[in-house]
Amino acid sequence: MEKLFVRFATLTSKVAGKPWTFIACLGIVLVWAASGPIFKFNETWQLVINTGTTIITFLMVFLIQNTQNRDACAMHAKLDELVYAVKSADSRFIGIEHLTDKELDAILEEVEKRGLAVQAGKPAGPIPGRRGKRAEDIEAEQPNRATPAKERSKPAARKSAQKSASK
Repeated sequence: MEKLFVRFATLTSKVAGKPWTFIACLGIVLVWAASGPIFKFNETWQLVINTGTTIITFLMVFLIQNTQNRDACAMHAKLDELVYAVKSADSRFIGIEHLTDKELDAILEEVEKRGLAVQAGKPAGPIPGRRGKRAEDIEAEQPNRATPAKERSKPAARKSAQKSASK
């Protein structure tokens, strides 16, 4: 059911953003407006367009929001992966979309200061505060530990552990 909804929401979002969709909707409104004199601009004539547009708008909000949420999540995942992959990037930026508005404002202010410095021809300095640590850095700081008992009992694991220790 969820995959069907995702496909439907994505297709609806794509179709809704096409110029032909806008032209078709404009055509419907023009036909409705032109039919006004025929129906003597009565309440039922007005109710038709009001009800139709309200229902379509109500449903489209949820479909487009679903598409936007998925796009935003995918974009955050991609950007987080890029920040992680670039060794010189500050890993504190990974997952910042989960910070409070106040925390985000403070980071944005620092980034904007750095941007203004670059535009003024000055070197870009780091954002103040402690840089985030990467998993590799944390592991490198850890002392070598003894091989767990489970791994010592396996001959293949013992050989790979010996190979990695000799490197």
